Amino acid sequence: MTYVDDIKARLAERIPGQPPALLDLYALLALSQGVNTSLAHVHDAWALWRSRTHSSHPSILPFDELTADVQALDEPYAAAIRDAAASMLASQP
Repeated sequence: MTYVDDIKARLAERIPGQPPALLDLYALLALSQGVNTSLAHVHDAWALWRSRTHSSHPSILPFDELTADVQALDEPYAAAIRDAAASMLASQP
């Protein structure tokens, strides 16, 4: 298993049922931003994915232009990404 497979598996455990392309973007965040992944990072990844799957989605806006309720929808994903990144770091020798 590669490190990429590892982080994707950790994410899939924490946020099951995600489309593979979206999970890939979340894995990139876990690897590049790690425990510093923000809600805005998650939203940007989601917006990039969603622009390919539903380009007219009303939430494809810059994070700061979203309502607080819509911004909060990204929290479980950000938490899962931060947690997966932390668990990967903790398992390294």
